[in-house]
Amino acid sequence: MATLNVNGKVVSVDAEPDMPLLWILRCDLALTGTKFGCGVGICGACTLHVDGKAELACQLPMSALRPAMKITTIEGVRGKEADAVRAAWLDVDVVQCGYCQSAQIMAACALLKAKPKPTDADIDAALGNILCRCGTYPRIRAAIHQAAGQAPRG
Repeated sequence: MATLNVNGKVVSVDAEPDMPLLWILRCDLALTGTKFGCGVGICGACTLHVDGKAELACQLPMSALRPAMKITTIEGVRGKEADAVRAAWLDVDVVQCGYCQSAQIMAACALLKAKPKPTDADIDAALGNILCRCGTYPRIRAAIHQAAGQAPRG
């Protein structure tokens, strides 16, 4: 048994050392907002926060996790950045199929916490590894600028 801090709650899990955090969240803790995409760290669908930084859950084995790490999923993300991002996502009508949106929102929140007034290059660097089959990238960028209190970029 191991102890993790997930969404502000201490939980006990029984998982093999090589079990990715993604499967611990989805299967053991029933937190299904973190999505499975590729399982090899290239699509970004499993993006969440570890100690406030955007990370890929499929690339974090149980053996790398420590009880002091603060793991935050889409179900537990809170704060002014999260509120601003959610409001902008709705206002700009970002979502189409929605599959990548948990990851996009988590990455956007981490970006705005680190850089409250991001440039287009900052947005590309922070979210460029998260694939969106629907191609809503221009709306994602506009929503992030809106959440940052910036005028949308052309």
